[in-house]
Parts: sequence; structure tokens; C-alpha cells
Amino acid sequence: MAGFGAWGAQMGDGTKGRREKEMHGSAAPRGQLEQEHWAFPPDDVIFGGSPEMRAIRHRLEKVCGTNVPVLIQGGGGCGKEIIARWIHRRSPWSAGPFVKVNFAAIPGSLLESELFGYEAGAFTGANSGRIGRVEMAQGGTLFLDQITDLDPSFQAKLLQLLQDGKFVRLGAHAERRIEARIICASGRKLEEAVEAGQFRQDLYYRVNVFEVVLPPLSARREDIPAIASFLVMQLSARFQRQPSKLEESKIRFLQSQEWPGNIREMENWISRYVLLGEEELARDNPSRKDGTLATKAKIEGGSIPLKRIVREARQAMSRELILRALKANRWNRKKAANELKISYRTLLYEIRQMGLPPKRTHRPTA
Repeated sequence: MAGFGAWGAQMGDGTKGRREKEMHGSAAPRGQLEQEHWAFPPDDVIFGGSPEMRAIRHRLEKVCGTNVPVLIQGGGGCGKEIIARWIHRRSPWSAGPFVKVNFAAIPGSLLESELFGYEAGAFTGANSGRIGRVEMAQGGTLFLDQITDLDPSFQAKLLQLLQDGKFVRLGAHAERRIEARIICASGRKLEEAVEAGQFRQDLYYRVNVFEVVLPPLSARREDIPAIASFLVMQLSARFQRQPSKLEESKIRFLQSQEWPGNIREMENWISRYVLLGEEELARDNPSRKDGTLATKAKIEGGSIPLKRIVREARQAMSRELILRALKANRWNRKKAANELKISYRTLLYEIRQMGLPPKRTHRPTA
């Protein structure tokens, strides 16, 4: 289960006091944009004081006012979407919507109708027309996330969109024009996908006009105190807890970790810290008391199974958060889903996957 997103939390936007619109990737078609309140991190939290991030900010400031396509690359959880939103807010299209498309979450069979929309009668069940996400981004920013997962059969159509700004709804003949800023992101190096024959070279040159490569959190440890303090404030508000200042020992602890999951992984740890408190957190997760998970891991075949460790740690964190939300809401799953800021359907899925009881088990009466 992914982090709950305090790094771009659905709360009141204290920066500009306005709403942004977003459309998340999904296998199921959606007809409306979702409106969200974003507690957007301030610039000194997003970029911090590390030389590499300061250089990135300086370069981005030069292109925010242009319509040059931007490619943001970096590991999972390092803040690619936050950077895309930061660009959007400082662009001439900031008054328009910010529309996100996650190619990893949309099956190839639904891709064309999700992106371009469709006319009534275009296929069985299409009783009325619907605009696609490309059209939703008119006058704003279209954020194409996980672009290396784009179905190869659709890459030529995306190339035409980027070149001409034109597209055709499914079941229609007339071309439509889109005026929007395009920002792409990838957790995998796009050059590798091109070399492997999985991504068109001409499309690569079209999206990679201005490239930004975000460093991992472990390469910007001096920025961790500001990021952690921001996350504590946001998560305390989200979980309705009294915010507490991180002690110097906790800051040193956070700076000592490797965080292979970057900011998202640290956010999960801070979620547990806010919900459970220091003593219970240490008792529930002793492997993080005095070092990284890797130092406590069992070495298999002379190497540390890092991916497995991270996966198991995230699953344990998610299970604990869900269980506590259920208990706090007397096993009312809809209220628990609202508290966790996830959909009711997602919560039911997670309950099944984690082997949690579907309803509260009543204690037998004496």
C-alpha cells in the first residue's frame, strides 16, 4: 500500500488558498476531475539547502515561464510530482487545472478512451460521450507519470499529440486541439528503455527537451530536518494528533538511515511516530532503534535482500496503521477509510490482503 501522501496532502492550501484539480490513473473510467486541497510544501522544504537541489531550482526557474516539455527522472518517492506541481504553480498556466495521468495504472485497452475520451456509441456501453484527461488539461498542465510504462502501441499517438497538439476522441473523426503544458516523469531511466527497444527514440527526444534528475534522499541528508518537520506537522493534522517537535536525537536518527524508498518511506515512518508515539514505535519496530533495517537483516548468499526488507517493512507499517484506524473507529470501515484518506474499496482490498478480520471480533461475555 502506498504512503498516505502528506508530502502532497489533501488539506487546505496555505500558499495560494486555491484548489487544484487532479485525475489519478485508474483502470475504471472516471467522468469528473477530482478536486483536492493541497498543503503544498514551501520552497525551503521542497529544495532544502543541498547544492544539487539548489542547482535544480535555479534551472527550473529559467523554464517555468516557457512551454518547453520537462522530463523529471528519479527514484520512487523522491518527489517528482511535487516538482511538477511546483513548475505548474509558477507557469503562465497556473490558473488552469493540473491533470495527472499514471500510465502504470491504466491498462492498454483503456488507454485511448481514458486519455482522449470517446463519443456516444463508440463502443458497447458508451451511451454518452466523455472527455478524456488530455482535454481536461486544457489551459493547464498535463502531467504524464511513469511514462516508461506507456504501452508501445500507443506511443505513436502520444508523439502526434506532443508534436501537433491534436487528438481525436474515440469514435469521432474531427480533430481537437489542446493547449497545455506537458510534464513527464519516470522512475526508470528513459535512456535504458530506449536502448531496450521499449520506448520510441523520437518520442524520447520530444519529451526530453529539459531534463531534471532528482537525487535520492540519502544524497541530501542536510535537507531531512526541514522535510521531517513539515511531515510531522501535516501528519499530526491529518491524524488529529497534537504535533510534537522532533528531538535532536530523532533528527540524527532520520539522517542516519538510507531510506531506499526516499521521502515516501520516511513519511511512512513518521506516520507511525505520530500515531504510536516514541515508546510504542520502538517496541513495535525494534530493528530501527539504532541503525538501518539492512544492518539487522539476515544476509542471504552474501548479499542483503534490500527489496524484500523494504517491502516487508512497508507492509508492516501499513497493516499497523489500518488496524489502529479500524480500532479507533470501532471497526467502521468507511470512517477508517476516511481517516486514512483512501477509498473504501482500497481499504477492503488491503484488509483481505493483510489477513485482517473483515469485522470486529466480539469478545465472549463472561
